[in-house]
Amino acid sequence: MSWSKMKQQLESFLSPALYGRVEYRATGYRYLPDKAGLCYISVDKKNVLNMSDTTTLIRWYQTELEIKNDSDIQIPINNEEIEAVRKDTKGIVPEERLQVIARSRKISAYAKELLSVQSSLSKSNFVVVANKFLSSSIEESIESNDILLNILALVDRRVGKKRIMNMTEKMKLKHPIVQYFYELRLSTL
Repeated sequence: MSWSKMKQQLESFLSPALYGRVEYRATGYRYLPDKAGLCYISVDKKNVLNMSDTTTLIRWYQTELEIKNDSDIQIPINNEEIEAVRKDTKGIVPEERLQVIARSRKISAYAKELLSVQSSLSKSNFVVVANKFLSSSIEESIESNDILLNILALVDRRVGKKRIMNMTEKMKLKHPIVQYFYELRLSTL
């Protein structure tokens, strides 16, 4: 599928409130057919997501330690996770320390997942992911671990107000770029 056709299809799925604000752009190289162009998403004429550019508005994490030390990341802990730590430590750890250990374990797992998804995003081809989005259901795109699929689903008009409002807790565990597009969509409701 040609870029212009794909762009037209993607923009036809945009939420009416975001139409004109969110744009899909691509650069092409006319005389270098073997050189791939760059695809990126802009919001209000500002380049927000360029998969190969680390100077965009969104923070790209380099190490697990950066994620652990980022105060913006809020990881909710439930009682089952605390009980799992209690069971692993055979009950010899003080009660207040159990939450710290459980949070640390969850942040480590989250950091590894986030870095893996982020690295796959930098290697992925926008056109391939966009084709996957256009051929799959909106639920699959929302539930996916792929950052780009999440973004395309969040700005989609098929995702209604009620579903957006119910995604708040789930969005806390997503990459900052996905959270950015979630906040953008929330601001239009």
